[in-house]
Amino acid sequence: MVMKRTAVLDTLRKQARSCGLAVELTELTRHTAVRVGRTSRTLGRHAEVDDKTARKFFDQFDDEFGGKGWW
Repeated sequence: MVMKRTAVLDTLRKQARSCGLAVELTELTRHTAVRVGRTSRTLGRHAEVDDKTARKFFDQFDDEFGGKGWW
């Protein structure tokens, strides 16, 4: 399965909003830097993101959102 890149970012924004955290996006050359709280990670600029990649991306924000499986 694949997930649209916009859906990945929307899911992250909704969770951050519910936790009272700001989301900062910075466009890099081939990636988008995503910062939530103190955690900053990059997401490739592809139209679709593989589910496994999306899960690993979401896992990187577990500390900000209070634990595993928040998505």
